[in-house]
Amino acid sequence: MTVRLLAPDDYEVFKRIRLEALRTAPEAFASSASDWEKLPDDEWRRRIENNSVVVCFRQDEPVGIMGLMRQQSSKMAHRASLIMVYMRPSERGGGQAAAMLGLLLDHARASGIWQVELAVSAENPAAIRFYRREGFDEIGRIPAGFLHEGREIDEIMMARRLT
Repeated sequence: MTVRLLAPDDYEVFKRIRLEALRTAPEAFASSASDWEKLPDDEWRRRIENNSVVVCFRQDEPVGIMGLMRQQSSKMAHRASLIMVYMRPSERGGGQAAAMLGLLLDHARASGIWQVELAVSAENPAAIRFYRREGFDEIGRIPAGFLHEGREIDEIMMARRLT
């Protein structure tokens, strides 16, 4: 297994694993596959340029993804949000998610980010346990944070200080 930060030229890899995530676990994401399927290649490249994206590979096959979206305003640029977290079901439990998160947090620190935040479905206890193990604390809850197939799903807000 290898884990690495993607460059804009890796947009095909990004596209493949991101669409897999959205199709495999639609209930876990605020976006839908149809939101992303219509994006032109230039937009896929732009999203890698504007966000840090880490992918886990088994040989040359992408099997996991995590992204980091930094706040843009000057008074909030010390904060970033963990986004697009997915690990192929057959690869879970082997430490790859922790490796991806570790690389992303190291990159965040080096970029001057002091705090990483995330929102996770209240219906995903395995993910919540993972984030707690990785040092994230629950900071709040958004009732009906997103809708999936007409159902309201709460989001748990979590944060980890990096300083």
